[in-house]
Amino acid sequence: MAKMEVKTSLLDNMIGVGDMVLLEPLSEVSFINNLKKRFDHSEIYTYIGSVVVSVNPYRPLPIYSPEKVEEYRNRNFYELSPHIFALSDEAYRSLRDQDKDQCILITGESGAGKTEASKLVMSYVAAVCGKGAEVNQVKEQLLQSNPVLEAFGNAKTVRNDNSSRFGKYMDIEFDFKGDPLGGVISNYLLEKSRVVKQPRGERNFHIFYQILSGASEDLLNKLKLERDFSRYNYLSLDSARVNGVDDAVNFRTVRNAMQIVGFMDHETQSILEVVAAVLKLGNIEFKPESRVNGLDESKIKDKNELKEICELTGIDQSVLERAFSFRTVEAKQEKVSTTLNVAQAYYARDALAKNLYSRLFSWLVTRINESIKAQTKVRKKVMGVLDIYGFEIFEDNSFEQFIINYCNEKLQQIFIELTLKEEQEEYIREDIEWTHIEYFNNAIICDLIENNQTGILAMLDEECLRPGTVTDDTFLEKLNQVCATHQHFESRMSKCSRFLNDTSLPHSCFRIQHYAGKVMYQVEGFVDKNNDLLYRDLSQAMWKANHSLIKALFPEGNPAKINLKRPPTAGSQFKASVATLMKNLQTKNPNYIRCIKPNDKKAAHIFNEALVCHQVRYLGLLENVRVRRAGYAFRQPYELCLERYKMLCKQTWPHWRGPARAGVEVLFNELEVPEEEYSFGRSKIFIRNPRTLFKLEDLRKQRLEDLATLIQKIYRGWKCRTHFLLMKRSQIVIASWCRRYAQQKKYQRIKSSAIVVQSYIRGWKARKLLRELKHQKRCKEAATTIAAYWHGTQARRELKRLKEEARRKHAVAVIWAYWLGLKVRREYRKFFRANAGRKIYEFTLQKIMQKYFLEMKNKLPSLSPIDKNWPARPYLFLDSTHKELKRIFHLWRCKKYRDQFTDQQKLIYEEKLEASELFKDKKALYPASVGQPFHGTYLEISKNPKYKKLKDAVEEKIIIAEVVNKINRANGKCASRIFLLTKNNVLLADQKSGHIKSEVPLGDVTKVSMSSQNDGFFAVHLKEGSGAAGKGDFLFSSDHLIEMATQLYRTTLSQTKQKLNIEISDEFLVQFKQDKVCVKFIQSNQKNGNIPTCKRKNNRLLEVAVP
Repeated sequence: MAKMEVKTSLLDNMIGVGDMVLLEPLSEVSFINNLKKRFDHSEIYTYIGSVVVSVNPYRPLPIYSPEKVEEYRNRNFYELSPHIFALSDEAYRSLRDQDKDQCILITGESGAGKTEASKLVMSYVAAVCGKGAEVNQVKEQLLQSNPVLEAFGNAKTVRNDNSSRFGKYMDIEFDFKGDPLGGVISNYLLEKSRVVKQPRGERNFHIFYQILSGASEDLLNKLKLERDFSRYNYLSLDSARVNGVDDAVNFRTVRNAMQIVGFMDHETQSILEVVAAVLKLGNIEFKPESRVNGLDESKIKDKNELKEICELTGIDQSVLERAFSFRTVEAKQEKVSTTLNVAQAYYARDALAKNLYSRLFSWLVTRINESIKAQTKVRKKVMGVLDIYGFEIFEDNSFEQFIINYCNEKLQQIFIELTLKEEQEEYIREDIEWTHIEYFNNAIICDLIENNQTGILAMLDEECLRPGTVTDDTFLEKLNQVCATHQHFESRMSKCSRFLNDTSLPHSCFRIQHYAGKVMYQVEGFVDKNNDLLYRDLSQAMWKANHSLIKALFPEGNPAKINLKRPPTAGSQFKASVATLMKNLQTKNPNYIRCIKPNDKKAAHIFNEALVCHQVRYLGLLENVRVRRAGYAFRQPYELCLERYKMLCKQTWPHWRGPARAGVEVLFNELEVPEEEYSFGRSKIFIRNPRTLFKLEDLRKQRLEDLATLIQKIYRGWKCRTHFLLMKRSQIVIASWCRRYAQQKKYQRIKSSAIVVQSYIRGWKARKLLRELKHQKRCKEAATTIAAYWHGTQARRELKRLKEEARRKHAVAVIWAYWLGLKVRREYRKFFRANAGRKIYEFTLQKIMQKYFLEMKNKLPSLSPIDKNWPARPYLFLDSTHKELKRIFHLWRCKKYRDQFTDQQKLIYEEKLEASELFKDKKALYPASVGQPFHGTYLEISKNPKYKKLKDAVEEKIIIAEVVNKINRANGKCASRIFLLTKNNVLLADQKSGHIKSEVPLGDVTKVSMSSQNDGFFAVHLKEGSGAAGKGDFLFSSDHLIEMATQLYRTTLSQTKQKLNIEISDEFLVQFKQDKVCVKFIQSNQKNGNIPTCKRKNNRLLEVAVP
């Protein structure tokens, strides 16, 4: 039986190294090998100090159960194996007990598992915080906000089937007890360009596919949508379906989540109408048309789509049509209206679709915040969870990747700063001397992007706002002028001579040396995406809609609130959002989860070392380890250190009575650890080199083995002593019982001897007294006896005299009687001589017969027809009479037995009698069927609605309804069929549908063949040339063969007045289409038990193996 392992430390039974700070030697290769070793053993979490490194397993693991939650609850961070629950518990307890606001930063590239990590953090916090109806409602709303935001903000990419295409930061608010009060969600930069165009192998946002797959027909009609994906230009068709994802089920989940979060039914309907309108916008197409003045304008090809969009949104069709064809520009008091050509019209259409969806998403976040915000105004504690897009390097990187990578640069900057700050604060708190740590500061890269004067974002905004012709090429020229000398900026058109020969850079690209590596950006689309312009005509058209939600999404369309000021650019908005986020994060205690993607195939058990190495580099994980190891690699509270290593010193083992720090000092002095390898803080021991820690672990492991041996020795000695004492006590008890038994036996022998002696003495005395009494009695009785004898002699003499006298008188009477008789006989002899013998014979015979019948009356057997007992005959001449009487009596009692039967029982026994005549001593299966009644209809066709059509199709009375196995003529395999026997026909029907497959009149059945063995196979031979014999004879297998053959024989005899031939043979021929096939039955040991199997050997042989 396996022993239960109790882990009390991260170091116990660890696979590889659980904390990278302890990795020795530290290099990129050893770092990757340690991650791979743990990944291969399903250990996906590894620590770097207090940072959790998570490797996406791409498969479910049994490490998130409620039992695991309880295991990590209220436990020290390093007490158990690395886990995301340990970090979540540490953050939650710090917030609850130490009143410190927390933030959990989850970073990594797309597909690394950031979204799942954020869900696990929230689910753990929800599981360990307080209970109660109100608290549970808040927790449920917080958790159910995820499916809604994922549906509208996530999409399938080539790297991730559920990639977050927006950044999400959620502040969860708690009261002083640690119970959740509510939350606030902030979203960053939704990738709205995905609405109108997706890269190959990727999808649009999930909600579009979920509506088309999961909405009911009624809802689709209301939204004026069709279920076919190919009907919509905005949906990518090459990857519309995702393996393992059921969009219909997810749509129902989203609807349920929206209801839990607090969306009203009319709000949900309005949201779906906006989504449908966005989907249908992509189907609007334009055609060119020339005006009289020579200018080109655009016209809508098919206005049906426009009409349905207007019906959905409540917009006047003419207003929206004009907004797609004209653009109005206002300057001070002047208005200028220009026509839009086809390209501009398509740009306006896509801009409207992107803005409509982006604003809907922002409205969703605001609406969710209204539902989940804290209802009370008490002081709150806050835990923030940041789930934001990871660093992205694609083949074609555009404006979206540029600002995403800018956000990751800022997060890396704050990560390094806060990590060093946390390390420095701990050293100061523990009174340990702080040494400066050299590290790469990516502030220079952040400055290259965000500098207000010379930053790339500032240059982009300046280029977008300046008058004149503005293109992506002019923007690149400006960058070449301003940033050419920057060491982290590269361009083909740069004036710096060192780049002139770099042919890997196209002319329309620039390259930035990020902390994660070099990324090349295509400038095409930078200006347009940064401007993010929506023509005012379209905004005003949206504001005029009768749809309350759409009208609320476009407040700038109100003519009464026209603002001629240019709206802020996308880049400046995102820069301000990132600055606010950084400011927010710096006010909280950070906790880090670094997510790593092991392969690009999204497959389990594959670890691509090159891909992981690239992520380790750009996440700066090795640098993080070096920061933690620059001072002391390991630190531990004195109490835990002493508890773990006290067995290494005789003075501290088994109990140390003094302070924990003094015990650790004694321990380290005893072990002769060099003083430069450790330092004593206020509450912790700091160990500089991992080798020192591993040496302690090796000593502890060896000491534990010695202690285990000692414990085993003591235990075995105690066990032997206990066994000896038990044997000794048992021997004493057994000896005492034996002596007691021997004394009892000796006492019993003495007692019985005394009783025997006493009985003999008493008997001798009694016998002596008896002899004396008898002598006295005999003396008294002697005279009486003599007198009696005398009187007897006198009486006998008198009696003899009287007898002699009487004898003489009787002799005279006898002689007289004989004489009279002789005279009578002489006189009547002539009358009796002729008939006397016959009379005597008849009289004697009559007396014998009378005696015989009286004896038979008392010896008659029971009235049971199966009782074969009969009395033996008393005289030989009565032999024939005796047999006839036996036969008459048997017939009489059989008649009495039959008179008790009902008509139904008589019919059953007639069928059983028929079966006996047909199969007794011929078929091995017959004896088992004798005790089984013939039911006939084993399927309740009239009661089962499944066979209603079959019941309606059969008008005659059904004699047999049974499921049989029909043997396939080609391969010998079985197929279930319903076998129906009526008065005139045999019918075969499909078991599932009840459809009649074949109908054979009884007149076409010529013979039934079967084997003599214990199987249920039988063949029904059909008349050659009949309509039913087109495919040949039928071969069946049934559990009720005897009954079916008997009923078929009786029914055929009743209808055709001809006996059906029943052939019983282990080999017989059947007609399969044009071929004669021999069916042969053989004995065989079956692997599948006692079930006969049928196999087609060749064209002429079908072999049935019978067990």
